[in-house]
Amino acid sequence: MNRKTMMFMFSLFLLLAGCSSNEKGDSASESHDEKAESKMNASISGNMVQQKEAAEKEGVADERKVIHQAQLELKVKNLEKAQMKIENKVTEYGGYVVESNVYREDEELVEGTITVRVPEAHFQDFLADSEGEASEVVGRNVTGQDVTEQYVDLKARLKSKRAVEERLHAFMKDAEKTEDLLKISSDLAVVQEEIEQLTGQMKYLENQTSYSTVTITLSQDWIVVPGIDNKELNTWERTKKQLATSANLLLNAGSGIIVFIIGNLPILIILGGAGAAVHWVIKRRGKR
Repeated sequence: MNRKTMMFMFSLFLLLAGCSSNEKGDSASESHDEKAESKMNASISGNMVQQKEAAEKEGVADERKVIHQAQLELKVKNLEKAQMKIENKVTEYGGYVVESNVYREDEELVEGTITVRVPEAHFQDFLADSEGEASEVVGRNVTGQDVTEQYVDLKARLKSKRAVEERLHAFMKDAEKTEDLLKISSDLAVVQEEIEQLTGQMKYLENQTSYSTVTITLSQDWIVVPGIDNKELNTWERTKKQLATSANLLLNAGSGIIVFIIGNLPILIILGGAGAAVHWVIKRRGKR
């Protein structure tokens, strides 16, 4: 084998070795990219699970959320005063009146209904104050709905959706194709709508658990007799007043008679003369 042949074979060997190395490098690079992508997806999924578990633990640790409602049926001596005191208590506790009505069934029965919302912290105190205004507590119904689990679930779902929203924003920045950008935008709009719905449901539960609803029915089954003024007990003054009234009646009657006589005097003279003539004629015939 001559020297040229040996050099040719050596060069061919180096060429084949280089190609093989490049193929292995490309294969290794592709494998590395696939592993990196898989690892990233696993990391995102793991983070979402961890966030959901953390939200659930946080929710369980929070104070329980209970929606309280109460219906009271009270008899009162004075409906107007009782209603005013109850509404003042609502304001004092930082609540507000939802509805207030007063109506009369008949002449002897007056009823009213008040619906109020008071902070949960003053719920029991307000019930005690309202019952204190009654002469008789006819009915009392208190209910509570525990929505802690529902609130915790909404909170966990909201955190998961916010994590998805952040990832979609990141994908949108890296998107190069128009069709990819449109697809990500559509997915992002759906996620944001779901976030708004979850936020609205959470705010509703927070409002319902922060303020308790109390409906009070008031009834006044008799009419309050007003107090007697001391002036009405002055006998001498009342006597003088009655005497003056009687004298005025007599004077009015006498004045009426005088007016009648003077006003009709011509007619009375004619009637009197005619009567006298008739009497004279009758008397003369009697003598005959």
